[in-house]
Amino acid sequence: MKWKKYLLWGAGLFAVYAIYVAVSLFFLPPVTALKDKKTNMTIQVKDWQGNYHPLVVGPKNRYWTPLSQIPSEMKWAVILAEDASFYKHEGIDVKAIKEAIKYDLEKQSFARGASTITQQVAKNLFLSREKTLTRKAKELYLAKRMEQEITKGRIIELYLNVIELGPMVHGIGHGARYYFGKSPAALTPRECAFLAAMLPGPRVAYNPYKNLDKVLKRSNMILRLLANKGVLSSGEYQAALAEMPNIGRMQRKVDESIKQVEVMANHTSATVPQGLDKQPEQGPAAPAAGAPTEQHPPAAGEPAPEKPQEGAVPAKEAAPAQDKQ
Repeated sequence: MKWKKYLLWGAGLFAVYAIYVAVSLFFLPPVTALKDKKTNMTIQVKDWQGNYHPLVVGPKNRYWTPLSQIPSEMKWAVILAEDASFYKHEGIDVKAIKEAIKYDLEKQSFARGASTITQQVAKNLFLSREKTLTRKAKELYLAKRMEQEITKGRIIELYLNVIELGPMVHGIGHGARYYFGKSPAALTPRECAFLAAMLPGPRVAYNPYKNLDKVLKRSNMILRLLANKGVLSSGEYQAALAEMPNIGRMQRKVDESIKQVEVMANHTSATVPQGLDKQPEQGPAAPAAGAPTEQHPPAAGEPAPEKPQEGAVPAKEAAPAQDKQ
């Protein structure tokens, strides 16, 4: 019967694919080297024009920020907003995956990925951004290995140093200076929540230059989670809500970007009339939007010790952020 023939063909194709995936997993790079905090590795990141650039992950990156210099508010902001079960799972959130599969089947697309922080680190360090089942299988496998080989603290440190926060702005060290002109250790709770609020989509959905109100609203939600968790006292929570990030500094960044676009727009392949082919002398070009405008030495001393214990269970699950693949 035809259906038996099709069934056999399907089983054969599945077996071949399973073998292919198994071989792919076997040749994945080891994660053991990540234990060493002096380790440096170079990954490729895509800018907002679609071009790839090398990014050093490790102490050789001038913006690299050790975990001890990152405020506890920043660590908990990303955990509660991105992966509230971080300290309970072992790299994979099975419940979230089941919900994502159900949602994707309903939408008939890869609309929801249910990636944990560990999975995102695995993807950013070792894999491409393609949305395929094979890449997802590799991501899950690497996440499990990372949880077995390195600590949760090391995973958070890696995550916070590779996250995208702006045009070629990667990591909390660069993000803190790009938006607020200070070291990560000097960030206020509001600024921590503001940066964490951008993570689901810093290019469009949560780009503060385009959707500032949306970013502020999400940062308010994160501050509420921090208060519920006990990271912020009632007084600190109210003070953070009343604080407004330095929007004027951000507007200068926007103006610089606009100037750069105008300069680029003036370069065309059109023929210049004779006698007008000499360009007038110009002053220095406006700084690139992604370049740091200020350099500040790291804040002296270590940041205040974390208030919650690392293994504590969040008092309230975070509202689901825009899902990542």
